[in-house]
Amino acid sequence: MTDPHDPERLRALEDRIAKVKEAQRPKTSRGEEHFSQANMAWRMVTELVAGLLIGFGMGFGLDKLLGTTPIFLVLFIGFGLAAGVKTMMRTAREIEKGQLAEQAEAEKTNAGAPAPDERD
Repeated sequence: MTDPHDPERLRALEDRIAKVKEAQRPKTSRGEEHFSQANMAWRMVTELVAGLLIGFGMGFGLDKLLGTTPIFLVLFIGFGLAAGVKTMMRTAREIEKGQLAEQAEAEKTNAGAPAPDERD
């Protein structure tokens, strides 16, 4: 029969409990996560507005330079909008890849942890 107070078994159990607690502890607080998401949203809005402003500036400049009707203005605002949306989509894809990598890492660390109802 084994000793119920075997120091090696108790130390191993404490180590397993510490690993499980560490794996289940949130990496960031809710406030930090919200702040990060707000930063990403502002980044995407800024990219869209920058594309529009650059297109507006180029179109306006070409119209003034060539003395044409606002054909270049309308054309380049459309190009700026398309470029801004494309940049926003690329940023969204990067964010999604980062979140998927975090989820895969979290699942990987939790895969080695024993089930909560598992007994020795």
